[in-house]
Amino acid sequence: MLHAKSFRRLLLLAVLAAAPRALAQEQDPAARIIDRIVAGEQAFLDRMKPLRPMLETYIQEFTETPGGPAMPVRDHYMLGRLDLSNGVGATGMALSSGFQKRSGFFGKGGSVVFNPAGWAQMTIPDAYQFNRATYQFEFSRREFLGEVRCLVFDVSPKDRKAPGRFIGRIWVEDRDFRIVRFNGTYTMSKSSSLYFHFDSWRVNAEPGFWVPAIIYIEESDPVAQEVRRPRFKAQTRLWGYRPQRAGRLEELASIQVEEAPVKDQSGSTDISPVESQRSWERLAEDNVTDWLQKNGLLAPKSEVDQVLTTVVNNLLVTNHLNADIRCRVLLTTPLETFSVGQTIVISRGFLDVLPDEASLAMVLAGELSHIVLGHRTRTAYAFGDQTQLSDQEALNRLRFDRTPQEIEEAGKKTVELLLNSPYKDKLAGPGLFLKAVSSRSSALTHLVRANLGNQFASSTNLQALNEIISKAPALDESRIDQIAALPLGSRIRLEPWSNRISLIKTGPLTFLSVREKMPLEVTPVALHLTRAGVSAEGRSKPPEKQGN
Repeated sequence: MLHAKSFRRLLLLAVLAAAPRALAQEQDPAARIIDRIVAGEQAFLDRMKPLRPMLETYIQEFTETPGGPAMPVRDHYMLGRLDLSNGVGATGMALSSGFQKRSGFFGKGGSVVFNPAGWAQMTIPDAYQFNRATYQFEFSRREFLGEVRCLVFDVSPKDRKAPGRFIGRIWVEDRDFRIVRFNGTYTMSKSSSLYFHFDSWRVNAEPGFWVPAIIYIEESDPVAQEVRRPRFKAQTRLWGYRPQRAGRLEELASIQVEEAPVKDQSGSTDISPVESQRSWERLAEDNVTDWLQKNGLLAPKSEVDQVLTTVVNNLLVTNHLNADIRCRVLLTTPLETFSVGQTIVISRGFLDVLPDEASLAMVLAGELSHIVLGHRTRTAYAFGDQTQLSDQEALNRLRFDRTPQEIEEAGKKTVELLLNSPYKDKLAGPGLFLKAVSSRSSALTHLVRANLGNQFASSTNLQALNEIISKAPALDESRIDQIAALPLGSRIRLEPWSNRISLIKTGPLTFLSVREKMPLEVTPVALHLTRAGVSAEGRSKPPEKQGN
């Protein structure tokens, strides 16, 4: 039997023998880098807790035909806010019937339903135990993502039987060792709780802080999986991180009061009833657009607005119309437009898929027609209480869709405006676009369903634009040179921190097969990453202007 004193001596020798190895491990550069990655991810989570960015997920289930392109068969949509204040969650503003509180095969015929919190989870590898005790990190290589040099690690849980652990790959920028991209899935998926494969990207909002921007999700090989899965592609987009209200307070603090009273120099002190009516309508218009921008649904004014206004001015001048029309961009995906007062609003997703300028002119002419025909916005929005709404109230109470009679009248006026415009000899493109949308509207019901405004693919609108459709050749999906509509994400770049948008500038591409056309479809994502304060061309950015 070992004496107690001898046992303690042996134990001390074992500890002393192990100490150099532990010390060497702590001094290992790789271990220190991993510790910085872990600490950086925890700092990221702490920074994210008070933020409530918009979170939008659009899903397309599809089927493939031998030798042909993948064809969407149904779609799903969710719009809400990311909430990391107490775990990982999402609050919903708009949910299609395919979303429920958990994911799995619960619908009729074994269909899948989607959990809103599951799409929020893909913004973080592991919100609770992302550390060296739980995960193995294996260095793979160095790689540039745009202008940012990254270290790439393969990451796997030490206990692969634990559910919900991340397994895949992470990209870590090499200055502050923050995660900028991660790609993989979560462990222990089963029929009642599915985890999907995803590619999650972050962008640099400010030094040391990279925020989730866009996630691509794909399940395209269900046969190889233990659990039968749906075949689908999806994108989750996030934006609206910076609180808009803070900017308003800063603006208030900078106001300077003039010492001398300011007088109206126009020479007239009386306001006619017509001017009063116009002022009242403009107040309603401004209240609506201010609320939409403040709450992250409308982009700040940008170069994109100027492009849209130029197209509208082409229509106004050639049709001898005198109107002060403003154009703005809704930041959501569904294809919708609406007009409020003399402001035309078009969604980001709509701009993404339009194939040419003539098609854009056709869409804008539709809303311009409502304005020209005197179809009014509800002037009740001029009252201050009408736009003091929560997220949940907004999509129910802020409605700008037109009646079938107004849509029919505007359709006839749209054709008239286009036939008198510089686009009159280019209407084959708009006609093809109408055919493409019409052919897929029954499968992509949530892409063509409006959140706030008018449903472009409604039978009433398509019938009203039948003269434009008749000017297009037959829609032929097998023709590689016939581009009727573009994939989602083709036109607009969105900065998730500031909500600012710009036009994507890409070089000309030659399609290799009809599979690459992907009209109105979700596609994978590849971001050109830059560091905060540096443009994509590598030059320093000027300070960002405040306000609109």
